[in-house]
Amino acid sequence: MAHRGTFITFEGLDGCGKSTQMRRLAERLREKGHTVLETAEPGGTPIGLQVRRVLLDSANQELSPSAELLLYFACRAQNVDQWILPALERGEIVLSDRFTDSSLVYQGIGRGLGAEAVLALDRIACRGLAPDLTLLIAIDLETGLRRAHARNKRKNEVESRMDEQAVEFHRIVSGAYLELAAREPQRIKVIDGRRTMGVVERDVWETVARYVS
Repeated sequence: MAHRGTFITFEGLDGCGKSTQMRRLAERLREKGHTVLETAEPGGTPIGLQVRRVLLDSANQELSPSAELLLYFACRAQNVDQWILPALERGEIVLSDRFTDSSLVYQGIGRGLGAEAVLALDRIACRGLAPDLTLLIAIDLETGLRRAHARNKRKNEVESRMDEQAVEFHRIVSGAYLELAAREPQRIKVIDGRRTMGVVERDVWETVARYVS
């Protein structure tokens, strides 16, 4: 799909620091005169935020894997149609906290639904839209889970259903992310998220600078 803007996504385990790095990147891009749209999944649009509450509410443990996958893509379709494509058509830089890669590793691999089910829904919801660049903030599983659980406790967070999955589920997802990056090295750039925030921010910027003028 041709577009004039640049679509950059951030991926990684919860607690890896991707949301903070995306926010800092947006600030830096705006300082350099770029128009930037920030969005997140699940969520983004007002309708997407309503879907997010269902997906992440810790009370909804009975949500089936197939229903989970369909809800993520319902949210994504709204985001693509309402926010992402119009911004790209205006020539803006779009930064998204998660996109279809998350569904590939969490639902396709982690839930065992398979990549083809995910890609079939992607064809419907995204209609060929793919990130120009994906930054995978890689961190060890234990640190990521510790940060995510501490954040949820600090904020009294009810949107913790995915964080509360078994450790083995998160271990499978972590490995799936690295396998995905190995298959698509031109698009997916792995950033070592175990280092200090400033060092990670520097690496993010050096990578993104090759894609934006």
